[in-house]
Amino acid sequence: MRQFGIDLYDQWTAMWNGDGTLAERIMASEFRLRYAQAGTEAFDDIRHRDQLTDVIAGWHRKRTGLRFTAEGIPVVDLDPSDGPAPSGRVARPYRATFTDESGRTVARSGTDVLAFTDGLITEVWSVSSGAAGRTFYRP
Repeated sequence: MRQFGIDLYDQWTAMWNGDGTLAERIMASEFRLRYAQAGTEAFDDIRHRDQLTDVIAGWHRKRTGLRFTAEGIPVVDLDPSDGPAPSGRVARPYRATFTDESGRTVARSGTDVLAFTDGLITEVWSVSSGAAGRTFYRP
């Protein structure tokens, strides 16, 4: 069952890397996003899959070569009484890289915590190092 949480996080990362079709598979029909970093106000009112995939596509248009990778050890907390589609939380650090206007590769770290019910993401908490940030792990 722990693997379920890890796989869900990997699919979340793949969705952020541009595979918008995953939203139908991993996101609940309605969800809540809680992003703490500056410049992420666009996430405050997103509640539906199509809104999320539109915003992700916009981030990719603004950031050349945007790529997310999971880092570190995932923390998975599952409700042991659940059946084949578990509920719980998974948290994991990530790295985001992109090319800035000068052609320089920029890397930032963050942590996403995904809450899921019946196997679908219902809430996300995200904190990143922000525009002046750094990475958790060396490249």
